[in-house]
Amino acid sequence: MSGILVREARFEDLEAIIRLHEEDTLGTHGDVWNPETKPVYEAAFQAIARSAENTLFVATDGSEVIGTFQLTFIPNLTGRGTMRVKVESVKVKASRRSGGIGARMMAFAEDYARTKGAAAMELTSNKTRKDAHRFYERLGFSRSHEGFKKKL
Repeated sequence: MSGILVREARFEDLEAIIRLHEEDTLGTHGDVWNPETKPVYEAAFQAIARSAENTLFVATDGSEVIGTFQLTFIPNLTGRGTMRVKVESVKVKASRRSGGIGARMMAFAEDYARTKGAAAMELTSNKTRKDAHRFYERLGFSRSHEGFKKKL
């Protein structure tokens, strides 16, 4: 674990990030890296990079990308104007799961969020991800809300 580093994602990390999402068999979004999808992912990466409210991170072991997550900072009127951060797209390479990488990424996310003034951290997780739910609860997250989505 000593060689694992969490850092802001770089453009050259993009294929490895999407490959992590390709491994997702639960709650899949149909992500696949190929010549037809590459421009869409490149545009999304650039939009995230330009956004002051969003940051995409990777966990690396040497030069290998082994994890990723995105933080979105949300100013809020409720809670006396507190800032909250949403954690999204958390992935750890399948062959490296249960080795502490996810916990290290989430600890990094929490520290980073605090330094940016966030008072709360939230995330959603697909209902099929029972192992992930136990993981987040071990980290101190509580099941406080019921989420809803609608495709547009």
